[in-house]
Amino acid sequence: MLTAILAFFADSVIGDPHTKFHPVALMGRLIAFLERLLYRENDSDGRKFTVGAILVLLVLFISYMVAASILSLSYRIPTVWGSILVGAGMLSFTISPKSLAQAGRGIYALLIAGKLAEAREKVGWIVGRDTKDLDAAGISRATIETIAENTSDGIIAPLFFFAIGGVPLAVLYRAANTMDSMIGYKNDRYRCFGCAAAHLDDVLNLIPARMTGLLFVLSAWILGFDYRHAFRIMGRDAAKHPSPNGGYAEAPVAGALHIRLGGVNSYFGKKTFRAYMGDAIEKIAPRHIMEATRMMYTATVLFLILAYIILKAVPIGQ
Repeated sequence: MLTAILAFFADSVIGDPHTKFHPVALMGRLIAFLERLLYRENDSDGRKFTVGAILVLLVLFISYMVAASILSLSYRIPTVWGSILVGAGMLSFTISPKSLAQAGRGIYALLIAGKLAEAREKVGWIVGRDTKDLDAAGISRATIETIAENTSDGIIAPLFFFAIGGVPLAVLYRAANTMDSMIGYKNDRYRCFGCAAAHLDDVLNLIPARMTGLLFVLSAWILGFDYRHAFRIMGRDAAKHPSPNGGYAEAPVAGALHIRLGGVNSYFGKKTFRAYMGDAIEKIAPRHIMEATRMMYTATVLFLILAYIILKAVPIGQ
């Protein structure tokens, strides 16, 4: 797990480089290229599903093989540290603790300064809902939900797949997650074409999401939050989330912080209701953003420690 620890350290200190050559950006361009190549508006639903599944298989295969090839080449570096550092660098591109924390801190600072318009704009960069009419509580809720859910699919899940299958499997997971974020929608264009991508992402996150929920409960205990309520709310509310996995990240955070997540969101001007998670013991405030961020970092460190202990006993990963 030294590779994972170095990757976490590298991302936490350096963060993601903002470049079009970032591996996730390259995955996005590959997905967009294959979509242009394969998607036809007049195709039947069955054909759209089939070509969408072909896209998924191609992206997974290419992503895995490129990662495996780079890692294989790194073994030729005449020092053991060469392959470790290359692997850590590749793995760091699949996780996003610093970008999550920076987004949270930035929105928190704007809210504390009373700059609602700027906070609305900035939260719009990390969520898919309409943000132009959100108040401070709504901005805080959107940010906390994003931090919680992305702790699962943006940090714990890639590290989990690294632990069981090394860097190439972590890269494969990131490719699957990127496909879901690009084509895994239930609108007219992607309902069939993106069906395979959406279901694959759901399946891959089944275990990591539930692990994240338990790690959040442990984090609440370590940080002095209400870990008993976090566990209770996870059991009561997690399954209410429209995603089969998202609730296992959001519910324990809501319980630990004594806040209520979920409620009315607006997407492209259309209001929808998401089931509540947690109890409104406290009114959501900007400080809860920072508390959720602390839970995110604590859960990540806990995963690394537990994975290291387990893999020392049963070496199934790299």
